[in-house]
Amino acid sequence: MKAAVVSTFKERLEIKDIAIPDVGAKDVLVKIHACGICHTDLHACHGDWPVKPKLPLVPGHEGVGEIVKLGSEIHHLKVGDRVGIPWLFSACGQCDYCLEGQETLCLEQQNAGYSVDGSYAEYCLANGDYVVKIPDNLSFVDAAPLFCAGVTTYKALKVSEVKPGQWMAIVGAGGLGHLAIQYALAMGMKVIAVDTGAEKMALAKKLGATHFIDFKHDKPSEKIQQLVGGAHGVVCTAVSKVAFAESYRSVRRGGSIVLVGLPPEEMPIPIFDTVLNAVKVIGSIVGTRKDLKECLQFAADGKVKAIIEVKPLEQINEIFADMLKGEITGRIVVDMGNEA
Repeated sequence: MKAAVVSTFKERLEIKDIAIPDVGAKDVLVKIHACGICHTDLHACHGDWPVKPKLPLVPGHEGVGEIVKLGSEIHHLKVGDRVGIPWLFSACGQCDYCLEGQETLCLEQQNAGYSVDGSYAEYCLANGDYVVKIPDNLSFVDAAPLFCAGVTTYKALKVSEVKPGQWMAIVGAGGLGHLAIQYALAMGMKVIAVDTGAEKMALAKKLGATHFIDFKHDKPSEKIQQLVGGAHGVVCTAVSKVAFAESYRSVRRGGSIVLVGLPPEEMPIPIFDTVLNAVKVIGSIVGTRKDLKECLQFAADGKVKAIIEVKPLEQINEIFADMLKGEITGRIVVDMGNEA
């Protein structure tokens, strides 16, 4: 099968012909129709994080397609089912985190396109218990980015505990942020978007944000305090220490700041103000299978739609180069030529 493979950190990916993996008792083999491209894939290929991925590696954790083969112990799925393979490739299912519905914190988890091969390929092996079905009226291309970017932003909004009618500030209106705006609105929140430039302002307004703050022209925290007395919640998708600091100062007393982006720096938090103002600072990492089902249904209901540019897998190195330069609007999805 055709696959994009990285063999050495920071080197170009190679399009290779590799063996289709064997299917174990608890596995399913998925014929990949499309796969979203995530910044995490770039980090994996560059070996940027303390815990390194396996090498050689087939990246990709937003792969969607149809099941073509089932393991002997998989009975809740059938050949032909439309499914996606998310970042949470598998978990132990038995630890406290798994039993409490926090499987994304499982210390034994495997991650698609990181610790196991992912979906930059014509076929991908998956754990049958952890694939998630795609609603019938959602195309493969539209579904792909929701398996990471979608569920990540949706879960962040959930854990913020911001209620319908309250103010949510979304910091960053890019690949994650443009989905966060839509999910927030679909959940009944009022949205303030923070980014820079006329293009991002037009996008945020088109998606339904009530206010847009250009951080190059205004100090977001001061503007948000002035406009609404502070946000009830802030979801920071930006990969910037300054953005995280501004997010903290943008929230009202009793509010919550949810951290999604992963800048390399530390974020100093004033303990006195945090205690006195009862501010909640929350880290949020992707989402569970249940979160993923919910976020897919919002899209199936027509309330959320990623801005997508479709490209062939053969352009993966050019896509990564554009990602490094910040020249991608919305999400890139590679089409394996089997869209349905």
